Amino acid sequence: MATVQSSRTDFTPMVLAGSVAGVVAGVVLAMFDMVMAAIQGDGFFTPLRMIGAIVLGEDALMTSYSLVGAGIAGLLVHMVMSAIFGAVFGAIVAFVPAIREHNLLLVGAATAYGFMLWIVNFYVIAPSAFEWFGMADSTVQFVAHTFFFGTALGLLMLARATARQR
Repeated sequence: MATVQSSRTDFTPMVLAGSVAGVVAGVVLAMFDMVMAAIQGDGFFTPLRMIGAIVLGEDALMTSYSLVGAGIAGLLVHMVMSAIFGAVFGAIVAFVPAIREHNLLLVGAATAYGFMLWIVNFYVIAPSAFEWFGMADSTVQFVAHTFFFGTALGLLMLARATARQR
């Protein structure tokens, strides 16, 4: 079993890898979230409308608001945030030897990071800045952020490290 190895000189490549992995994990999270919204009867595009409303305002939540406009805004905001969150995790990995040297710890740390993002986003930021996120199912968001973003991010970072070792 290969271990993830790097050095502090790998900071920029690790941050870039985290950013790319964050975008891919963000797509995984978004697809899970959209499918769950549809299953729960909220509408497939509701998560994108909610995210788009961050920059467009609450009107983007209304069905009378352009789905294309709200969807594109939501997609762009979500991808930028996913890239930033991935880059931050990449920086953490670059500076914490234990995380980058043990495969299981890398994936576990990314999963914990996804959990922390859920807590901060839904229980610290959203209640005061974007109250409409209170409409989202907490359990679905826990699973989405912890596993579909966090664990996916860790597995993608691990795959990148394993590919570099070959």
